[in-house]
Amino acid sequence: MADSITEQRLAGGPRPDLDLAQAEWQSSTQGVGDVQIAFVEGYIAMRNRRSPEIPALIFTPAEWRAFVVDAREGAFDLT
Repeated sequence: MADSITEQRLAGGPRPDLDLAQAEWQSSTQGVGDVQIAFVEGYIAMRNRRSPEIPALIFTPAEWRAFVVDAREGAFDLT
């Protein structure tokens, strides 16, 4: 049985229940958009700045890297 949150997640377990109340949310350095991220307990949380009450998406470092690489390559460009 996996002991740590990271081991549980890597084993395909549920997402961790992170305490985001004290998270330091960061916005784009360009000040554009509504997405904010926070680094919490080895994970990356992402939320909508305009609706912070909606649960944040939680990524492992590997998931976050894949997301960022795909975004840079235009995988999510809808135009």
